Amino acid sequence: MSITVTNLTKVYGSQRAIDGISFSLKKGEIVGFLGPNGAGKSTTMKILTGYLKPTDGAARVSDFDVVSQPMPARRSIGYLPEHNPLYLDMYVTEFLLFSGKLYGMSGAALNARVEEVIAMCGLIPEKRKKIGQLSKGYRQRVGLAQSFLHDPQVLILDEPTTGLDPNQLQEIREVIRTAGQDKTVLFSTHIMQEVEALCDRVIIINKGKVVNDSSLEDLRQSGRSLEETFRILTQ
Repeated sequence: MSITVTNLTKVYGSQRAIDGISFSLKKGEIVGFLGPNGAGKSTTMKILTGYLKPTDGAARVSDFDVVSQPMPARRSIGYLPEHNPLYLDMYVTEFLLFSGKLYGMSGAALNARVEEVIAMCGLIPEKRKKIGQLSKGYRQRVGLAQSFLHDPQVLILDEPTTGLDPNQLQEIREVIRTAGQDKTVLFSTHIMQEVEALCDRVIIINKGKVVNDSSLEDLRQSGRSLEETFRILTQ
């Protein structure tokens, strides 16, 4: 499995942000991670990326334990956090070259990969601009480009389509769909149409617990829409 979460718990004082959750994702899956605000989505993603340590339980990414083997686990991950951190004074191409060097990339291979992800994310007209000059939608594209610059096995995307207009949404969906053919993609969103357009499977979390883990086809056969299922399980 590309991602394995086992009885994962994170406690802040008296609050259980996540409470003994378990799930696994295999290569080639694009899985929607849904839940209301405060449900525990971002906390789970931060643990998977090594940003937070769990209180209890375990998480493995690309068969590496995120606590005992943090560096190899992180090398296998491309991460776009909810609040996309960018250096606004850097130019788009400059930032991606800088990011690639942090991943240990260099020379002609780095230059070629930067040009490739710029094209994939529709950034060619903007690549010579400062990031601070870009719209929110184009900044999201830069964050996405950075997340899979090093060709990671796993993509963890927290609200990746925030701020995109309808045309940009379609383009970024296609980028994620293409990436998901040979990677594992876990992404959170509040937009049900995103999940229905991209995913075969959805995990719903509420109050720190997994309340649904099923295929969209199983939901359809149950006679309930994704939106209706979400509403019932997160009341």
